[in-house]
Amino acid sequence: MKLYEQGVYLLRGTELVANGPQAQDEIRQKTGQEVTKEEAAKQTMAYGILESHNTSGNMQNLQIKFDKLTSHDITYVGIIQTARASGLEKFPIPYVLTNCHNSLCAVGGTINEDDHMFGLTCAKKYGGIYVPPHQAVIHQFAREMLAGGGKMILGSDSHTRYGALGTMAMGEGGPELVKQLLNKTYDIAMPGVVGVYLTGSPMKGVGPQDIALAIIGEVFDKGYVKNKVMEFVGPGVANLSVDYRIGVDVMTTETTCLSSIWRTDDKVREFYEIHGRTEDFAELNPGQVAYYDGMIEIDLSQIKPMIAMPFHPSNTYTIEELNANLMDILDDCEKRAKVSLDGQVDFTLKDKVRNGRLYVDQGIIAGCAGGGFENITDAADILRGASIGPDEFTLSVYPASTPIYMELVKNGCVADLMETGAIVKTAFCGPCFGAGDTPSNNGFSIRHSTRNFPNREGSKLQNGQISSVALMDARSIAATAANKGYLTAATDMDVNYTKPKYYFDKNIYANRVFDSKGVADPNEEIKFGPNIKDWPAMSPLPENLFLKVVSEIHDPVTTTDELIPSGETSSYRSNPLGLAEFTLSRKDPEYVGRAKEIQKAQKALEAGECAGQAVPELREIVHTVKKTFPDVNHDNFGVGSTIFAVKPGDGSAREQAASCQKVLGGWANIANEYATKRYRSNLINWGMLPFLIPAGDLPFKNGDYLFVPAIRQAIIDKTEEIQAYVVKDGQMQPFKLQLGALTDDERDIILKGCLINYYRG
Repeated sequence: MKLYEQGVYLLRGTELVANGPQAQDEIRQKTGQEVTKEEAAKQTMAYGILESHNTSGNMQNLQIKFDKLTSHDITYVGIIQTARASGLEKFPIPYVLTNCHNSLCAVGGTINEDDHMFGLTCAKKYGGIYVPPHQAVIHQFAREMLAGGGKMILGSDSHTRYGALGTMAMGEGGPELVKQLLNKTYDIAMPGVVGVYLTGSPMKGVGPQDIALAIIGEVFDKGYVKNKVMEFVGPGVANLSVDYRIGVDVMTTETTCLSSIWRTDDKVREFYEIHGRTEDFAELNPGQVAYYDGMIEIDLSQIKPMIAMPFHPSNTYTIEELNANLMDILDDCEKRAKVSLDGQVDFTLKDKVRNGRLYVDQGIIAGCAGGGFENITDAADILRGASIGPDEFTLSVYPASTPIYMELVKNGCVADLMETGAIVKTAFCGPCFGAGDTPSNNGFSIRHSTRNFPNREGSKLQNGQISSVALMDARSIAATAANKGYLTAATDMDVNYTKPKYYFDKNIYANRVFDSKGVADPNEEIKFGPNIKDWPAMSPLPENLFLKVVSEIHDPVTTTDELIPSGETSSYRSNPLGLAEFTLSRKDPEYVGRAKEIQKAQKALEAGECAGQAVPELREIVHTVKKTFPDVNHDNFGVGSTIFAVKPGDGSAREQAASCQKVLGGWANIANEYATKRYRSNLINWGMLPFLIPAGDLPFKNGDYLFVPAIRQAIIDKTEEIQAYVVKDGQMQPFKLQLGALTDDERDIILKGCLINYYRG
């Protein structure tokens, strides 16, 4: 794999020319064309799709209108509640509500099914589409029924990626979907486009997860594709089935890219034909001379079976490398774990080594990444006639949709898998986010799913528990299962892959999915379960701001799972204040108490009472500030909390990573950088200041008070550098903060306190 250090031209889809002093001469010789870099940049597939969806008239500052929207049952309640509070009358474009996250997690009595009934009645009232539990995971339904060539889809899940089908899809926090529901736009600067040039064919036994993990391991730490579009081109694309391309594509989220798009061909046309949607196919190719801001060149034949060890998808090795250097790599995992787990529990995988081989406790093939038809049929071919054994090792397989499940039943693959001792379950995302198949304490699971962040498999550090996940391809998981839990690469198995043909049964969805066909019924009464609560009132940004630092996190990256845990807590996501009680519970259990304590001061101000009476320690802080800023008083300051994290926001698109801080009185985050655009956008949409501070020693520490004078005016004036002070021991120590680029609308949202206030005017 090669990462180019400069921009690259792609000629006729088959030849690369690195940008440099001789590039134009080389292009002229090979194509007979004179083309500027700026002109060639317009010849990417990404540019063409973005241009056709941009409403601003300015391709440097985009205002995108999407064709369709999709959400699942731990995001759509909050999205629709926000939109309702902002004046929603009807879904203006197709909006699919799937139920693949809280469908098996029986926490909180009736609250999961209450959310589902809320979703069904909203689909009827506002003119949407409702996919009942167990029918399909969000992204498989979108592939089967929503995607279209040259279209754009916005989803409230970070793995919203349908590029292999010719659809540019993006995963964002709920407020961005609210904007689309209110006929507003998705506003971003024109993203860079990085080409992924594929050649060759994968070796037998290498699956899409292997290709994806190899890419992630190469680019993540470098930030090579961060907030950019990955465009898959080159002759190697034609050597991959559509199911295979989908398996690579969905994992591009873990690179921190913004979106993805692939060239399409007759194989993609056949996919649409199989699903009865031939009219949605569009052939996509870059122009004769296309310019990319970077290029990843991959010879598919050189990729070997991969494993991403705990606790990140970028912690990658070949399985061959792991087996050859087992104890050294396990030692490195332990060192990484001390950082990720803050030393809260002892973690080791060395006790999994038996007779020099790594033994795993659990295998799972599931969800939008692993639950595809070809992944499971190949796994069945590997396991046919084998036994997974009667020991600790278990294997669970979750087909990504009921149509896939049905075809696996018809062609005998389900019977082959179950005969081995494996369990085949319904479409469910639980293993991906800690709501199903949690291993035992100290258990080690290998999964073809999307993420392996700390505790994402469901263990609870605060209870002294730890289990861990390594990501692998379904084929190598099946090979490991065939060897009764001993880690094995699929390339080590002599297998005849039968590659059965897929037949899609359209009647399954026709008989069960509610589709309003875009017709709203204003008379439909929405069903509200007792757990579904409105958003609390939120104040506009004050003129001056006191912030108490209530958490300080120095991990290299902080995931959204650490900011607000996934798993069983997801059942509470229709109750903003109830969910907020879990904020940072695994990373900093004292956070909620500290945030609520300082929030008392803001609540006192809003009630016309004395902030210093509510929080006595604040009196000395305000007194110190007034020596320098005598005009500061109860009428022109606000009080709240902030956290510091080095690089927060990797992973999920969940808006609750920001909104939970907000409802606990959070006014800001301070970071060296933000891991993803979507997390920063979530902060802004909930009225929080996305402060930046240079890497290095901090001028403050946890528990300190900060004062940011004239912050409201600074937002209005578009001030680039913000003056702030650490207030301590009767002194004020100055330091600087930055906010980064903000659109005019984003500034207005922050000024008004949140997106709901913004739309209420």
